[in-house]
Amino acid sequence: MAKIIAVCISEHKGIQKHEVPEVTMRVDHGIVGDAHAGNWHRQVSLLGVESVWKVQEKISFPLKHGDFAENILTEGICLYQLPVGTRLRLGSDVVGEVTQIGKECHNDCAIRKAAGDCVMPREGIFIKILNSGIVRPGDDLAIIQQEAD
Repeated sequence: MAKIIAVCISEHKGIQKHEVPEVTMRVDHGIVGDAHAGNWHRQVSLLGVESVWKVQEKISFPLKHGDFAENILTEGICLYQLPVGTRLRLGSDVVGEVTQIGKECHNDCAIRKAAGDCVMPREGIFIKILNSGIVRPGDDLAIIQQEAD
């Protein structure tokens, strides 16, 4: 089963996120206290630690959780291969629906400047929240419904 490795937030847009012990996710909003929350299709961002490792192998400084501005760092599932419309359960209560795979990276991306690469545009995903709850590192992450191609 896939796991949640870290949960991260930022109080302002355009900066790297920092790790927190837990996040509260609210329907049609995203993570309470995160700058990217709101009633839109990119409420919460997810990135696989496996994607982070690809960049880590190429640079000389350690990457921290949240460096790619991901809200949720996962392990054990290839997120970017999930079709839009896939529903995920995060922890025991939260349900999110995949709304976008990847994104356009803005030119002043902090991690791109530091590491020379940002994996989020290629391998990060975004979800909207359908069921509220609290998510913590160590919680399970599971596909509960996958759209047909």
